[in-house]
Amino acid sequence: MKVGTVMPATKAQQKAVAKYMKNNYDELKIRIPKGRKEAIQAVASTQGESLNGFVSTAIEERIERLNGAVPEDGEGKQ
Repeated sequence: MKVGTVMPATKAQQKAVAKYMKNNYDELKIRIPKGRKEAIQAVASTQGESLNGFVSTAIEERIERLNGAVPEDGEGKQ
């Protein structure tokens, strides 16, 4: 195999990753106007973040401003 070549994930690896994701993460789908995704992605990139990381941080910062700090368990001030 050449140096730097990445082997495709096996079915077992794909299954393990899917199980891990299901057990450890919730999914959230948002809809935004056409073209906004690329604009948000560009800003995230300039900050060295993924789109998901950028949006997650933005949400957490907004919640913190509105309600105070939100603990890891998701239960903040009411």
